[in-house]
Amino acid sequence: MKIMVITSSPNQEGLTESCGEAAKRGIENGNGEAIMVRLNDLNILKCKACDQGWGICFESDKCILEDDFENVHEAIGEVDGYVVVTPVYFHEMSESAKTFFDRLRRCEANLKFNRENVNKIEKKPFICVAAAGGMGTGTVSCLTSMERLFFHLNKLDYSNLTKSDYFGVNRRNKEYMLDAIESSALKIVKGE
Repeated sequence: MKIMVITSSPNQEGLTESCGEAAKRGIENGNGEAIMVRLNDLNILKCKACDQGWGICFESDKCILEDDFENVHEAIGEVDGYVVVTPVYFHEMSESAKTFFDRLRRCEANLKFNRENVNKIEKKPFICVAAAGGMGTGTVSCLTSMERLFFHLNKLDYSNLTKSDYFGVNRRNKEYMLDAIESSALKIVKGE
């Protein structure tokens, strides 16, 4: 089983990276393959909301912008599940995560209206992690926006969601939350 671990922090030594590594360990302990994607290492442009809000992404699952987005978008269709880890900035996902997922949401939105196509996200298990450094606040509101994101990506229907897990991590709960993330990733690989 292939699981994509998407992280979105510029800090390669911080809490977000630790959470991504915990997920990777869980995936590999279950004999799965972890596909690591660091959004901050990629060139992903912000959505232009082309053609009054719906460019070619309305007709197809492609984006007109030429950057690293399409490679990750294609790879998303080839994996069996996801772990999304973002630092918490101002009670929200990081800017790199918002930029990527804004475009992903648009490219997958047409599939909500055209049932003949297959959504790359729908019905695949996922884990969302909000890693709050500093004061450790904002995880709940960040996780709420992540839940809403996956609700949209799953055709606005909670019955389409398969296994999912949400973790708010801060420096006080880091030790046991890293274990929980690892365990949750292991369970996804095992199909539990």
